[in-house]
Amino acid sequence: MEKCKVSFPRFGNYHIPLEFLFTKGLGVEYITPPPSTKRTLELGAKYSPDYVCSPFKFNLGNYIEAIEAGANTLVQTGGTCRLGYYGELQEQILNDLGYHVKFVNMSKASYSNPLTFYNEFKKINPNLNLQKVTSALIATLKMVECIDEIDDFVRQNVGFEVKDGEMEKIQDEYLETLKTAETKKDIEKITKNYKKKLKDVKVKKPKKLMKVGIVGEYYTIMEPFSNHFIEKELAKKGIVIYRWMNVTNSILHNTGKEQKKTIKPYVKYYMGATSMATVCKTLEWAKEGFDGIVHVKSFGCTPEIDAMPVLQKISNDYKIPILYFSFDSQTSETGIQTRLEAFYDMIMMRKEKK
Repeated sequence: MEKCKVSFPRFGNYHIPLEFLFTKGLGVEYITPPPSTKRTLELGAKYSPDYVCSPFKFNLGNYIEAIEAGANTLVQTGGTCRLGYYGELQEQILNDLGYHVKFVNMSKASYSNPLTFYNEFKKINPNLNLQKVTSALIATLKMVECIDEIDDFVRQNVGFEVKDGEMEKIQDEYLETLKTAETKKDIEKITKNYKKKLKDVKVKKPKKLMKVGIVGEYYTIMEPFSNHFIEKELAKKGIVIYRWMNVTNSILHNTGKEQKKTIKPYVKYYMGATSMATVCKTLEWAKEGFDGIVHVKSFGCTPEIDAMPVLQKISNDYKIPILYFSFDSQTSETGIQTRLEAFYDMIMMRKEKK
């Protein structure tokens, strides 16, 4: 019987906790897809329907590169938008291309019934130990929280380093060290050590800080290559970057009910996927006097398209500029840079005028 080698589409830094979960909890080998590149997108776009969103194309490219690296079992997540239907289509495309691999579609599991996830995991390893999986899952969730916490700190401080590249270097070391963790205690100890290192980095912040919030669609906002590293580009200009959307906030500590109350003056009905959080954080940051908002989505993302008129209403009511980006496989990096420069100049002039 062929040895199970599992892989999952790559986004952000979450491949590290995923590797921990599959190796420590499920007892199988995990194949990490290479970082997303232009080749990843070209591969996915080549075999995808033309008008499907770019996360679909990236995921498909990730799968092909993972198979090339030796994966024979692929996992697809569910979702509250069309993502929940992508698993079957991606599986069919891969089969048509001659990649006969095992495909485990987690959209069949339900967050309201954790046992359904265990049943799906058993398709990967029928000899699962429930206690072992539970222990590994708890540690994995802690790792996700720690990664997001470190990410937030870097995002809000990296633009003010006295020595360029110091925080990014420490963060890269942190992520590599995290791969050596065996238990939840190890994760907490490593994170505590690197949080101190990051806080010890010398920064020079002006008295009047420029703050920009980033909102938008789940995958594109969290996978930096898919949004052409917008956060890094803005941070270089000496801006404090805020981004609420991550796995910790959106899944582990979901505040859907509170969001619905907050946005009641603007949204009457549930809009689906990430759009409620997009409106909620835009409204919250507008009230706090942020200098601008950047809205990020993939081309054709219906929930985020629905949110855009609401964002424009908030922009008009609170006089806060919003820059809209829609990404697909043909998006030009030069065009993004030009628009970011213009956005920065505008919020800088508004700041000076105030």
